[in-house]
Amino acid sequence: MFLKHKKSGDLVEISDVSSAIDPTKKNILARFHHGEELQDEESISKDQLQFPSGENLPLCWTDANYRSAK
Repeated sequence: MFLKHKKSGDLVEISDVSSAIDPTKKNILARFHHGEELQDEESISKDQLQFPSGENLPLCWTDANYRSAK
C-alpha cells in the first residue's frame, strides 16, 4: 500500500497494512520511495500521511474513539 508524505510529497510504502488501519497505533513502519536506492524502513506518524489523491486518512484509522460524540 502506498500513501503520500504530506510535507515532502514523496510516496511512502506501508509494508504492514493492518498497522495503518489500526486506530490505536499512532506511528507505522514505512519506506520512502525517492531516488534509485531502496530506503530503510522508518517510523512515521500517521498525522504526516495522506492518500496519493490528497485526501486525509479516515478518522477510523487514526482515532480509536471516533464513534464517541465530541
